Amino acid sequence: MRIIRSALLSIALLMIPLTALAEMRLVMVEQPGCIYCRAWNDEISAIYPLTDEGKAAPLTRVQLRGPLPDGMQFARPAAFTPTFVMLEDGTEVGRIEGYPGEDFFWALLGEMIGARQTGQNDD
Repeated sequence: MRIIRSALLSIALLMIPLTALAEMRLVMVEQPGCIYCRAWNDEISAIYPLTDEGKAAPLTRVQLRGPLPDGMQFARPAAFTPTFVMLEDGTEVGRIEGYPGEDFFWALLGEMIGARQTGQNDD
């Protein structure tokens, strides 16, 4: 019985689409004194990890002029702050440049995450 359960579990895991196994992460590129970064922090940062989006793509913060953590690769450097870069398995798959408010941010982030989860690629 144990062998049958193990075999069924192995078959089930093979049936999961590869995109479902990909790790998504949202990287916020910021810098000291950025008023738009401060606005994002005031309006979004406290609730972000509690949202479906925050659970699907946990947040990592990096400094504009600092190095990227190992294993992260952007398609091009961020030019200003904040820039939000969506990574899938460490590679950029989408980006939001700037922060003009909550509605703009949530709508664009939702589109990026939705496209990744359905296997679409806007790049």
